[in-house]
Amino acid sequence: MAVTLNINGEDKQVDAAEGTPLLWVLRDHLQMTGTKFGCGVAQCGACTVHVDGFPTRACVTPHDALEGAAITTIEGKEGAAADAIRSAWEAADVPQCGYCQSGQIMAAVALLEENASPSDDDIDNAMSGNICRCATYMSIRRAIKDAATRL
Repeated sequence: MAVTLNINGEDKQVDAAEGTPLLWVLRDHLQMTGTKFGCGVAQCGACTVHVDGFPTRACVTPHDALEGAAITTIEGKEGAAADAIRSAWEAADVPQCGYCQSGQIMAAVALLEENASPSDDDIDNAMSGNICRCATYMSIRRAIKDAATRL
């Protein structure tokens, strides 16, 4: 099934089977490997992308339901919040194995784009769907708070 998807501001023609999850379209059809596969059931957050500005699990979102939507992946996420998060992530030495980081960053950026001064509860709520196997949750919180001050 051929559809046109707007990914990172560019229209991409994709010919994939009906219902193919966006994750596999990104990774297998478009060779955009920044979005990771974790669980396949929208529970871990590794596959988080933004659809029309909202964090969305790409592993369970059919690509053919997204025609006309603005899809942003970790490769294309730009702006003040993204820059602040990336700088704070590095300063706090957040990544351990790094596998969850693209999903964590996409969730954190969405939070700061909505709330430039989040409380601990706001951070916990926004990040609760993102699992880190290395348990760097305190570093993630510290980095988000640092990024908020950078904004």
